[in-house]
Amino acid sequence: MTLKQRLLTLTKAALFFCFSTSAFAQDAIETCRKDTVHLRGDWGEARFTVEVVDNAASRAKGLMGRASMPYGSGMLFIYHRTDDLAFWMKNTLIPLDIIFFDESGTVVNIHHSARPLDLTPLPSEGPSRYVLEINGGLAKALGLAKGSEIRHPAVLQHTAAWGCRKND
Repeated sequence: MTLKQRLLTLTKAALFFCFSTSAFAQDAIETCRKDTVHLRGDWGEARFTVEVVDNAASRAKGLMGRASMPYGSGMLFIYHRTDDLAFWMKNTLIPLDIIFFDESGTVVNIHHSARPLDLTPLPSEGPSRYVLEINGGLAKALGLAKGSEIRHPAVLQHTAAWGCRKND
């Protein structure tokens, strides 16, 4: 093989690599967006448009004071370390399903239809890192249960049960 042929082969390989990497990045972008969570389990799959809260001030406020939330929407709480967590419904006006996920994005516990304005702590019942709040009753209607998984770019991809790569 001549030098010219080798250079041509290397150029083609480089272009293929760039295109493949680009396509891979595009697939990841299409499957994982900050404003969307995907859920899956034996029951099937679902998608929610979410607001992400990932700092102490926004997590403390959460959905307090809101009179409603559209179906298909939710709020995703992101913590920067895995720990036992507890939520309450102080100043929260709508019933919520509160879904706790571990570091891999796997459901560890669900509090169904948490009562508005209730100050009773609702614990994660296991180390959790992500919490999704959706309208009360939706988790049961979907069949969401322990072991279901979430896909979102905030989930640590090296431990994610359902990562952002297309084939995960």
